[in-house]
Amino acid sequence: MIFNPLPQGNGMDRKLSITSLPTGSSGLDKLFGGGVPELSMNVIAGEPGSGKTTLAQQLMFGMASPSRKALYFSTLGEPTLKMLRYQQQFSFFDASKVNDSIFYISLGNLSLSGDFAEVLDRIRSAVEVHGPGLIFIDSMRSLLELSAQLDLKPLAFMRFVQQLNVELASAGVTSFLLGEFSDPQVGTCAVFTIADGVIQLSQNLHRSSMVRKVQVLKMRGLSQASGLHSFRIGRAGIEVFARAVVARELSESAPERHNTRISVGVPELDALLGGGIPVGFSLLVVGPSGSGKTVLSTAFLAEGARQGEPGVLAVFEKSPQQSRTNEALRALIATGSVGVIESRALDLSLDEVLHDLADRIRGLKATRVVIDSLSGFELSLAPEFSEDFRSSLYRMVAQLTSMGVTILMTSELEDRYTDLRFSPFGSAFMADAILTQRYVELQGQLRRVLSVVKVRNSAHSKDIFLYEIDATGIQLGAALRDYRGILTGHPRREPSLQTLSH
Repeated sequence: MIFNPLPQGNGMDRKLSITSLPTGSSGLDKLFGGGVPELSMNVIAGEPGSGKTTLAQQLMFGMASPSRKALYFSTLGEPTLKMLRYQQQFSFFDASKVNDSIFYISLGNLSLSGDFAEVLDRIRSAVEVHGPGLIFIDSMRSLLELSAQLDLKPLAFMRFVQQLNVELASAGVTSFLLGEFSDPQVGTCAVFTIADGVIQLSQNLHRSSMVRKVQVLKMRGLSQASGLHSFRIGRAGIEVFARAVVARELSESAPERHNTRISVGVPELDALLGGGIPVGFSLLVVGPSGSGKTVLSTAFLAEGARQGEPGVLAVFEKSPQQSRTNEALRALIATGSVGVIESRALDLSLDEVLHDLADRIRGLKATRVVIDSLSGFELSLAPEFSEDFRSSLYRMVAQLTSMGVTILMTSELEDRYTDLRFSPFGSAFMADAILTQRYVELQGQLRRVLSVVKVRNSAHSKDIFLYEIDATGIQLGAALRDYRGILTGHPRREPSLQTLSH
């Protein structure tokens, strides 16, 4: 059977459209630019253990059907029975498809002979019998090494690859060639020259932390996601966390959103901020332990619930479910007003955290997000990301605010009493508003004080205010500069908190 790729009739000026095959995984589809181009030849490259076979099997089970059968050819790699034993552990594995729409064929004995013509004949005959739409060959690297060990002419392997390409194109199939190819070989091996798509997997050990990444080096006909993207191999197989890119159209609409303000849940504090926090802003709340950062976060989420604005809490320290004191937060979670992303795991990637946050925001249609805390968030990241935490934090804030949500971030900050800092990461510049909480010594007591450091493009109070925390939340007191007057009975007359927002 000869496959004719050109349009029929006289319309030679008509352009062929590229059909994308959905993989069954939204992360993989996004990575490839919408799916796998139909009729393409693709290479899945990577070191041993990087996830090549798992990716190939996941793609095969996701795309194979009675009308689009798949053939999986194994050469000199892992025996088929052993491979199936391990692949059955993944949820994508569907035993009902085996020997119905998916067929496993061994080329081991033919490959050992070094007769590539016979290998090609075996592939050709299987194609004629089954009429597949998908073909996987695992692994091409083994055939290349065998060619060298048998002292075959270098052109023998190149001729085999070229003929294989012609055969697969003539059969009208979408194919995947697997191989343990290193970076230098990606640019020189004949397999990559003829491939329409090249997918490279890698795993890097960085200070005892394993980080897996995938890169689509090319995907003809589609606009694939560029750059390196982190992924994990779990029960569902390979889960890709595409690198976050801020949507331009959302960013351009930011000025309109910022004209609207929302309450942080403490009316007196809203007044200090100039009337609340503008929608789409990021508010950084910094302070030492016990200063009330989580109390303010809860008030922020509770106010959203009262206004019909769902929220998402990303917690990287003590679980709200384990906290015996924060009953208000537990109630918000129980009613579904607040969704929780809870992780105290280490070696997370930034894009993995963003992926979970974005999914929860879209699912709840949330407009408020609390990240508690940046200190715990930094500890949870793999060293590769935490070493450049400033850049990671910038990408996270930009991505979330581009979605239209308002963010409250908390950060543990050691109170040294002798100096004034606003962030332990040197990243305060990226916050649209900053609220600092501190301790001061007054009359032989440690008292809590807070002040608004900045609200971008907005007037706000410049005073430092005393505050207390009780069962109902944060209670704002007098300005610190009036404290001496209060003690003597002659306080200075200053504008009330209600007038600060005007």
